[in-house]
Order: sequence, then structure tokens, then C-alpha cells
Amino acid sequence: MEILIAVCIGTLTASGVFLLLRARTFAVVIGLTLLAYAVNLFLFAMGRLQIGLPAVINAQANDYADPLPQALVLTAIVIAFGMTAFLIALAIKARAELGNDHVDGLHRANDETPEQETPTKSRNNGRMRNPI
Repeated sequence: MEILIAVCIGTLTASGVFLLLRARTFAVVIGLTLLAYAVNLFLFAMGRLQIGLPAVINAQANDYADPLPQALVLTAIVIAFGMTAFLIALAIKARAELGNDHVDGLHRANDETPEQETPTKSRNNGRMRNPI
């Protein structure tokens, strides 16, 4: 069981770092989400993987599951959801302002060179509008 969890954490971390190093904002958002899942699994596994044991300690129980990692994972899930929502809103705004989804905002397609840009195009957030 521990080997399977370790492989899952390693795969999520590797995929998250790979996507984080991409130049597109959507890939960066997915990479950060995968890294958050990897951290959540790591925190959950730190509380020892035990099946069928109560999470609450009582005097008669010989063994129990530690509830602290579960509480930390719940908090981390909420924080990761908020961070993902903020990143998606930021990526959508950057896409609307810059006209592309490159992380530095400087990448342009071959047909979007600065010499070809018209005043009408720059005023409309990079979208070409019919001048008529």
C-alpha cells in the first residue's frame, strides 16, 4: 500500500513539475493543481495508512488513525481550490488583455507581428474587429 501511494505521489509531482515548466497558462494551472494533489496525498500518508480504525481516540481503543493529517488535508483542499480559482481568473484576464495564453505574454503568432498591428486591433484587446 505504501509503495502504491509513493508511486502516485511521485507521478503526480513529476507531471505537475513537467506541466509547470510549460509556457502556456492552462498547463501551468493544471501543473499547480497536480502538485497540490501530490502534497495532499503526502500529508494524508504522513498520518500512517491504516484501514478500519476509528479516527477518534477513546480509552478502549488500542489503535487509532491520527485525525490531524486528515484535518490538514481538508484545509489544503480548500486552499488549493481557492488558488486554482484565482489562477483561472488571472489566466482568463491575461488572455483577454494580451490576446494569447503565453506565460510571459510576449509570444505572438506568425501573423501577429507588431508591424501588422493596427490601432483598431490594439484597442480591442488584440482581437480584430471589422472596421465598418
